[in-house]
Amino acid sequence: MNRVRITFISSIFDIEPAAWDALWSSRYPFARHAFFAALEISKSTHLESGWQPCHLLVWQDIDCVDSLASDSSPAEANKAELISCCPLFIKTHSYGEYVFDWSWADAYQQAGLEYYPKLLNAIPFTPATGERIGFQQNTCENKKTEILNLILDAIKVKANDINASSFHCLFPESTQSLNLSRLSETHKLHQREGCQFHWFNADYENFDDFLNECVSRKRKMIRKERKKVSNQGIDISMHLARDVSEADWKVFYALYHRTYLKRSGRPGYLGEEFFTQLAKDLPDQLILAKAVLNEQFIAGAVYFRDDTTLYGRYWGTMQDIDGLHFETCYYQGIEYAIKHKLQRFDPGAQGEHKIQRGFIPKKTVSYHWLKHNEFSAAVGDFVKKERDHNALYINDTTQYLPFNENAKILEKDL
Repeated sequence: MNRVRITFISSIFDIEPAAWDALWSSRYPFARHAFFAALEISKSTHLESGWQPCHLLVWQDIDCVDSLASDSSPAEANKAELISCCPLFIKTHSYGEYVFDWSWADAYQQAGLEYYPKLLNAIPFTPATGERIGFQQNTCENKKTEILNLILDAIKVKANDINASSFHCLFPESTQSLNLSRLSETHKLHQREGCQFHWFNADYENFDDFLNECVSRKRKMIRKERKKVSNQGIDISMHLARDVSEADWKVFYALYHRTYLKRSGRPGYLGEEFFTQLAKDLPDQLILAKAVLNEQFIAGAVYFRDDTTLYGRYWGTMQDIDGLHFETCYYQGIEYAIKHKLQRFDPGAQGEHKIQRGFIPKKTVSYHWLKHNEFSAAVGDFVKKERDHNALYINDTTQYLPFNENAKILEKDL
């Protein structure tokens, strides 16, 4: 490999959108330059919010000798070709991550050590599995592994420079997870497992086709839940962002904050400009499910999509109405995925209530490096036991799926 240089940038605006976006192999919305830009513009990710951008860029010179120079000057790097990137944040807390390490932070504190800051390769406030490192198109797997090895080395150097306790990679997709696993012994990475519930499309023609896969009792339950909403005169419709007014985004933002405060006692993580900015930049990948009663916008859910997957993300409501959350956040999403022939619907983290509505348990993974050797060993023991528990949990929850024995979905390789 020609000479490689690694730099860190403190803002996504320090790299051209086209250069960043060219490194990702799909239209996965959360890796887009526009997504990180909206987070910064809305002040959702910055030093004061505890999500300080520290994105890693890998540059390659042409016809130079092999070497690695961390933190080369931007002027030097600009003479080279951008071949890889790693979204990275300096975190001073563990909010908005969905892989919970509060107990690790408590253990550090009890030992008189500082857990924060830490370095995080993740999508802020977004527990959606996907690519976590971007590579130049047509990069072979061997070269990706080589680059990944250099990235991990550079992250450890950065951790020492800023006195960070650890590095965490959350929700990488299967290929990148495999590459991280191959390097786990070399870099002392601990693989942690979790579980989410996703809906999969078995080439359904419509919602009733999906319901016909379910046993009679569950089919009746779902129909009853949907009727609760329609019988109250609530109309719910899905709109691409390009067709949503700025006034509606303002209403949704107020609903989102109201619901977050009621549920957790904390305001929502996202600033007001996040939705309006993304609506401009990703008009065909951002979707608003709008619930209207007596001509009033009373509840809504925000979705994202790419070419294969629908992602359910944010929810807000003016009043608690029985069945409205399930209809707006789950059933509308299933209908949309069927209509647009998407393969999967990822509705977000947690929620065992999703199982009987057709969402299948799926393993998620994350990777963790801790600088302190004794704590690293303790975390290694913990995640091994946790993996065993997670496997039993997934097997157990599978027994409660609503599908009949002849369901097409059970024959698919998921």
